[in-house]
Amino acid sequence: MFSKYKKPNQPDKPKLVPATSAGRETAPRATVTPAEQAAPKAMRKPMPMGKAAAVPTAADKNRKRKERLGEIKLELHRALLDNLNLAALDTASEQDLRMEINAIATEVLQEKSIVLNREERGILNQELYDEVKGLGPLESLLKDDTVADILVNGPQQIFVERNGKLELSDVTFKDEKHLLRIIDKIVSAVGRRVDESNPYVDARLADGSRFNAMVPPIAVDGSLVSIRKFKKEKLGIDELVKFGAFSEEMAAYLQAAVACRLNVIVSGGTGSGKTTTLNALSSFIANDERILTIEDTAELQLQQTHVGRMESRPANVEGKGAVSQRDCLRNALRMRPDRIIVGETRGEEVIDMLQAMNTGHDGSICTLHSNGPRDTLSRMETMVLMAGMDLPMRAIREQVASAVDLIVHQSRLKDGSRRITHITEVERMEGDVITLQDIFVYDASLGFDADGRSLGRLRPTGLRPKFLEKMAYANVTVDPMVFATDRM
Repeated sequence: MFSKYKKPNQPDKPKLVPATSAGRETAPRATVTPAEQAAPKAMRKPMPMGKAAAVPTAADKNRKRKERLGEIKLELHRALLDNLNLAALDTASEQDLRMEINAIATEVLQEKSIVLNREERGILNQELYDEVKGLGPLESLLKDDTVADILVNGPQQIFVERNGKLELSDVTFKDEKHLLRIIDKIVSAVGRRVDESNPYVDARLADGSRFNAMVPPIAVDGSLVSIRKFKKEKLGIDELVKFGAFSEEMAAYLQAAVACRLNVIVSGGTGSGKTTTLNALSSFIANDERILTIEDTAELQLQQTHVGRMESRPANVEGKGAVSQRDCLRNALRMRPDRIIVGETRGEEVIDMLQAMNTGHDGSICTLHSNGPRDTLSRMETMVLMAGMDLPMRAIREQVASAVDLIVHQSRLKDGSRRITHITEVERMEGDVITLQDIFVYDASLGFDADGRSLGRLRPTGLRPKFLEKMAYANVTVDPMVFATDRM
């Protein structure tokens, strides 16, 4: 064994509390009384004839196999904690660590007279490695490229999202303590904490995935965890057009809108693809512009050269040291930005975002939760009031109408696909109402195909955008036929 990874003064063979094979208890044998032994066979009570034992199915065998491996893994994990010098693991190579884990596992299995086949040994060693260096049961789901979201409802229920649909996975934790240990491992790596006094936390995994957790007593039936996986490949406009989220005509208009520095709000519900769309729109920004990004959890993937990234920070144990998005945004205005991108606007920072859009920082982009373009403006008005600004409603609406040029609204449809449903221009105030003009609207009248996929698409309304003149002034041209209804 590799002694440099073992704790000092530890014997070569791990000392474990004796347990039954695979941790299972055997049922007591039936006993026969002396009177029954002495009685003739004819006078003995006949054995009850029940139903024939059911032949175990493949699912039953697989379940029992998982239970058996789980019990063995628990014992082996305790042995690893007792024998490995965890402080030395940071400098250990993956090959050395795997060899050490395999050596300890072999000793324990031999001591317990447990025989596993090659496949079971491989699964067990990988799970033990994930427990020591990774995130335990979540590691396999994080490595699965088909999984977009991981949702944990207590230790025994883990859902995943594939192709826009939720499904129950076969991955589980041993118990609540096991789940809490993994949560603590994640949040402590980024300098945050979660406990009874602070029962919820936002964090970021090493690969950039967004992590949120809430623990008991607030989470009644066990800790709640949600992970929005960070996509390794950056989806551009071409990929979104291929997937059906964009149309070519719509992409041409959005490219012109970003190039001529319109202020854009990307709105939609949770999981509708707002951040993906914002990343795609940011690809149209010229490489010679200075961009500052502000997020609660850094997940934007901008490819430009001159990008300054900022991330908010919660308060420490003493309740001090918090840095909000509003603090970052105020400071960003002093850093000579050409464009400001706010990853998600959901509070009082909206007033500073509106001020930035109204004070020469054209071309800013942010995301916001809402149900539609009109609701987007209403939510912005509400968030301004949340900031404690004692302003009349008309003054707030004038600020919004002056700051926001374009609303790109996105929705997740019934079939799980994410589509842009509205591209709407914000025109002006008429009385006390902000007037909106839809340039593209999603047409769902085509219904669904045999597999339940939506056949709808985004269509132009035929209205001429008011920003064509501003685009021409910025030397950005758009074919007017893009907005003709007969082309679609």
